[in-house]
Amino acid sequence: MIAYIKGPIAHKSPTFIIVEAAGVGYHINISLHTYAQIEKLEAVKILTHQHIKEDSHTLYGFAEAIERALFVHLISVSGIGPSTAQLMLSSMTPDDLRAAIIGEQVAALKKIKGVGPKTAQRIILDLKDKLLKDAGDDLPSLPTAQDNTIREEALSALVALQFNRIHAQKALNKILKAQPEVGQVEQLIKLALKELS
Repeated sequence: MIAYIKGPIAHKSPTFIIVEAAGVGYHINISLHTYAQIEKLEAVKILTHQHIKEDSHTLYGFAEAIERALFVHLISVSGIGPSTAQLMLSSMTPDDLRAAIIGEQVAALKKIKGVGPKTAQRIILDLKDKLLKDAGDDLPSLPTAQDNTIREEALSALVALQFNRIHAQKALNKILKAQPEVGQVEQLIKLALKELS
């Protein structure tokens, strides 16, 4: 298995990159989360997962080990293929996705295209204990229902203001972790605008 590929980026898009290593161009599928982290880079060391089928060998790339580990967990769930796993990691940050699974937030998972209620429940059933075991002391903070509502409203507003969804999510998570007492959408948006400026 190819653990990582290091080299200059020959082509970059939100869904895949081509990395040149030893004269070979590797086509590597990526999530929006990874794209946001490598967007401004000209060269990269990208962690990979090689998915082998009868008729194809596909590479998936990740900027962080936590995202790759979550991807591997997701594709172990019956009915979740690499494309759906990649879409899930494009729709939510790894920390948010992990928190949604551990917190049994079916509604949050159902918002992801291609994930219905049965699939969401299967993901939680199959992965909750594994993720708790993996997390150990590094448990994601589980947002309350109110946190989720104001976070979603603030995120929608920031995206409407043309901010990158992943960057906005990170800013909101950082604020809510540091200041859990923030209870109003307007206040959260103002703090996020400062964080993102």
